[in-house]
Amino acid sequence: MRLDIRHTTRYRFSEPVVHALQRLRLTPKATQGQEILAWNMEFEHAHEELTYDDQHHNRVTLVAVEGGAREVTVTCSGEVDTSDHAGVIGHHAGHLPLWSFCGQTPRTKPGPRMKALVESVRAEGQQPLDMLHTLSAQIIDAVSYEIGTTDVNTPAEQSLSEGHGVCQDHAQIFIGAARALDIPARYVSGYLMMDDRIEQDATHGWAEAFVEGLGWVGFDISNGISPDQRYVRVATGRDYRDAAPITGITFGNASQELQVEVAVAQRQVQQ
Repeated sequence: MRLDIRHTTRYRFSEPVVHALQRLRLTPKATQGQEILAWNMEFEHAHEELTYDDQHHNRVTLVAVEGGAREVTVTCSGEVDTSDHAGVIGHHAGHLPLWSFCGQTPRTKPGPRMKALVESVRAEGQQPLDMLHTLSAQIIDAVSYEIGTTDVNTPAEQSLSEGHGVCQDHAQIFIGAARALDIPARYVSGYLMMDDRIEQDATHGWAEAFVEGLGWVGFDISNGISPDQRYVRVATGRDYRDAAPITGITFGNASQELQVEVAVAQRQVQQ
């Protein structure tokens, strides 16, 4: 499947910015199941300083905001060919060893509710892959998808305890629970072509777990499936922060308002 993607991020500042740096993870990876045919990034009131690959093999672009700017726009667009591998990415790559994806972070660390979830899944006595599918199903049953009830800093234990969240929360609960089951797990940020619309107001997030004999396998907990040809992987990490599309530092007293517009559509390929 060939996908056309357009992703616009617009920052509006309450007063002119003294200085700001933004770290962008907005360039899709060439991995099993996807080939990047074209990808372009454009900036308004900012400029690229450098580009590098981080410890997770994410392509990172560091941009500096122009002094005095009141608004910054980052626009990404491109074409990606995808194929369905039932969520299987395969062998481990990157500069971090596999065992580093077994350690918890503050966002994934289990508390009482997550520990109870882990024990209920462990009690099923299944093989690892089946156990992970059971875990995914139990999370979506316990945590309803509700926009605006959590934010990027909400820990997995809190969203499970409160019973609501979004894809980011579902993924981090899954990651923390999988690690408690001694299964390496990581966060994935990217794009999803929706069946009912093209325009979206956010990127998507899901999880991957490492299963012996298969390698990394994807789980979209929010939608109850393994990623297929509608998904485009952009960045991975130990939790959301490692794979966040944009992180940065702003110097000065300005507050900021963020607006995101995403469009993902299938392109008809002429034979």
